[in-house]
Amino acid sequence: MGITRRSILGGLALGGTGLALAPRPSWAQSSKKLRIGVLNDQSGPYRDVSGLNSVVCVKQAIADFGASAKGLEVEVLSADHQNKPDVGAAIARQWFDRDGVDMIIDVPTSSVALAVANVCREKNRVYINVGAGTAELTGSQCAPTTIHWAYDTWMLAHSTGGATVKTGGNKWFFIPADYVFGHDLERQTSQFVTEAGGKVLGHATYAFPGTTDFSSFLVQAQASGANVLGLANAGADTQNCIKQAHEFGLTQQARIAALLMFITDVHALGLETAQGLVLTESFYWDLNDKTRAFTARIKDKTPNNYPNMVQAGCYAGTLHYLKAVSALGVDRAKASGAEVVARMKATPTEDDCFGTCKIREDGRVLVPAYLFEVKKPSESKGPWDYYKLLVTTPGDQAFRPLAEGHCPLVKS
Repeated sequence: MGITRRSILGGLALGGTGLALAPRPSWAQSSKKLRIGVLNDQSGPYRDVSGLNSVVCVKQAIADFGASAKGLEVEVLSADHQNKPDVGAAIARQWFDRDGVDMIIDVPTSSVALAVANVCREKNRVYINVGAGTAELTGSQCAPTTIHWAYDTWMLAHSTGGATVKTGGNKWFFIPADYVFGHDLERQTSQFVTEAGGKVLGHATYAFPGTTDFSSFLVQAQASGANVLGLANAGADTQNCIKQAHEFGLTQQARIAALLMFITDVHALGLETAQGLVLTESFYWDLNDKTRAFTARIKDKTPNNYPNMVQAGCYAGTLHYLKAVSALGVDRAKASGAEVVARMKATPTEDDCFGTCKIREDGRVLVPAYLFEVKKPSESKGPWDYYKLLVTTPGDQAFRPLAEGHCPLVKS
């Protein structure tokens, strides 16, 4: 891409002077080429959660759709937002104003996700968020240009948090990342814990990104007497917390509730350390014949990682977007992101990763939620054979009720 943080922020500063942004170039308005921008973390704690493997899955969706055979020329751009909202928003503006991008997908890190959502709304461009957890994308900050795939904080709190309380985990201590996602996940899980009769004994918030030593937070958790350590974080941060909790012996006192954990994290930890952990994903490569077929198509292109629910969501979101563009026609689709999103909502999704699903009027994709337990080493029969399915929650029950989200798009 050749995008540097200095050039991005320089352009952002110029925009802040009150000067009007340049209109979309005429070549971009008339071009028949679709441009998809994959915006995510490619160098920080979420690089394995999304990163370059999300780009691979987007390209696989284009190939599986048969875009060339259908007369669609599709180009994929990608960039690293560095988990910084200003960088993410500036890249989005540059993509729309200079590069003719029509749709942005992925965007982990909730603070970045919300900033990019605002740019996409302003520019009337399609925004498919997959990597971020905040439920506000389909709540108070929902937009006619936004669709949210794969998971959110309410779903995780309801599935993993609720299951932990039901099995006796009634005294919680949280370690949340200090940004929107961590706070949302802690707050929503705390609500489920207290409603079920449990107690929250305390929390220790850490600076994000940049924290790698969690020892002081784990000492506080140990001293609290909690029987559940709730990790309201993700990626490398979750891995480091779990490793250090084992080193401190905290796992002898409390179980770990990894409220957002991916199969890529389990692989990095190894089954000896991760065994017995309970987690929620909306995709597992070995769930059925179709998920296995999808994984077989991409695993040679991502030799170090099997796909997780974020990367699968990038595939499914791109595929459904291309179906909507094909139905509307390229010119009409490029003219209005809101119209494309409306068409996507009106059409059930269908793909190998999640099956057939509905998109609600608030933009929430109602995928099933699967509660998994990580296998013991002796139970694993081959590479990446890591999960035992405990509970399946249907998509229409897995997410926050529509009326409770306060999305302004929802008619009362």
